[in-house]
Amino acid sequence: MRVVIGEDQVLLREGLARLFFDGGHEVVATMGDAASMEEVADREQPDLVILDIRMPPTYTDEGTRAARDLKSRHPRVGVLLLSQHIETSHAVDLVGQPGFGYLLKDRVLDVDEFLDTAARIAHGGSALDPKVVATLVAPHTGSPLERLSERERSVLKLMAEGLTNAAIAQRLVVSQRTVEAHVRHVLLKLDIPENEEGHRRVLAVLTHLRSVREWS
Repeated sequence: MRVVIGEDQVLLREGLARLFFDGGHEVVATMGDAASMEEVADREQPDLVILDIRMPPTYTDEGTRAARDLKSRHPRVGVLLLSQHIETSHAVDLVGQPGFGYLLKDRVLDVDEFLDTAARIAHGGSALDPKVVATLVAPHTGSPLERLSERERSVLKLMAEGLTNAAIAQRLVVSQRTVEAHVRHVLLKLDIPENEEGHRRVLAVLTHLRSVREWS
């Protein structure tokens, strides 16, 4: 896997590079801002780009804007946004795209899981941080999630994290057939269109994202 890392904190940037190197991956470029990210992506053709949401010069949404540009120009490149805090309002329009992930920085501490998640994103999968998902799947007045049972919300939460049915079954200690039934119920209750088979899991998450005006 060819990786580009955009992170303004030097220690974290070098630490991420070392994690991928030790994991047998190739870090083709690192940088402390997002200004030249498009040029680097054009030149290096990476499988995965990691970006901090807040980067110089304004430390607001430079990473997110760079992620949008990258996915527009290189839709097959996986993009993983990292953030110190939950600040997802900038990334809503990216969640529905294949090969996109959003994690809090403390997830890096679980090295094996972090590298597995990064590889999944690089191969067109998706991933949302469990803390972000926990916020998203908390039902509120008028939310479509009020239609779901507690178990169905648990399944949706794991779907949103990017887990397969088999992985969900293992996490919940139930059969895969049981998970498949819960997934069908979730999609039905959230009115996911039948003609959206390829992205039904992501659409299930987006159903709730669009019902939330402000994330924390």
